Amino acid sequence: MGSMKAMGKKACVVGGSGFMASLLIKKLLKKGYAVNTTVTDPGNPNKISHLVELQSLGKLEIFGADLGVEEDFDAPISGCELVFQFATTANFASEDPENDMIKPAISGVLNVLKACARAKEVKRVILTSSTAAVTINQLNGTDLVMDESNWSDVEYLRTAKPHGWGYPASKALEEKAAWKFAEENHIDLITVLPSLTTGPSITLDIPTSVALATSLITGNDFFMKAFKGIQSLSGSISITHVEDICRAHMFLAEKESASGRYIVCAHNTSIPELAKFLSKRYPQHQIPTEFDDIPSKAKFVISSEKLVKEGFSFKHGIEEIFYHSLEYLDSKGALKN
Repeated sequence: MGSMKAMGKKACVVGGSGFMASLLIKKLLKKGYAVNTTVTDPGNPNKISHLVELQSLGKLEIFGADLGVEEDFDAPISGCELVFQFATTANFASEDPENDMIKPAISGVLNVLKACARAKEVKRVILTSSTAAVTINQLNGTDLVMDESNWSDVEYLRTAKPHGWGYPASKALEEKAAWKFAEENHIDLITVLPSLTTGPSITLDIPTSVALATSLITGNDFFMKAFKGIQSLSGSISITHVEDICRAHMFLAEKESASGRYIVCAHNTSIPELAKFLSKRYPQHQIPTEFDDIPSKAKFVISSEKLVKEGFSFKHGIEEIFYHSLEYLDSKGALKN
């Protein structure tokens, strides 16, 4: 993948305990990278046991670091050519997103970038943003195409305060702050914007995004309501396999011609369309197919054309995305027939 050989190269993964980040660490180690990673709570075995297991694959050092403390990132970033920044502050239940999510997300990403600017070895920083930074707006229609030129409308989010507004606002503002700092400090920055991510996880707990993506099948009311909330806020359900997300991160880190923002989205649909597909594919599960409160057609598609033109190809379509997700839930004892 890419042109650079990884042997002897070192990467730092900031916020390594999560769903995407821990799988990326596994892939980096298998490719021959030495990896430093940061976690907020290195003393908690529930948070890092899956990372400790990865140490059998190669050189992996685990550092404690707090996004609020700038100097925490100097040691883990030292000597690394690539820095993957996953860590962010996401408090979905917050009554005060401005202070609980937006401000900490911006100061956190800037603390990491400041450490990158000080470390002379860093050649490229890859920041994981989200398609939530692109898709939330007041546009109307059904055949719109969203790409990297689009940004979520933060003024609308702050004014109208639709349910869950803090997350897309924080992702857009965090990414914009990162771009400004990178340009001012001559940092080679790439931002990766994944859609809703599902598939098998090596974390101890089932990731929230997997629970959301599979809620039509599991029948979990809490996650199904939140899943519907995603479509009502953005206008679409867009899903990608975690393995493709991690492959895209590595591809863009190593591809010298890559620059700017990259959307990573394998499949665009709506909840009613997805429910029909899943009920045919998995008739043994009681999957609802009638939705009075949700438009049957997605408002737009989120385009990964830029990434594909760069030379990336997706491995997993919608069939495999759900096959692997359900296989994983079954292995965790979380799937009822």
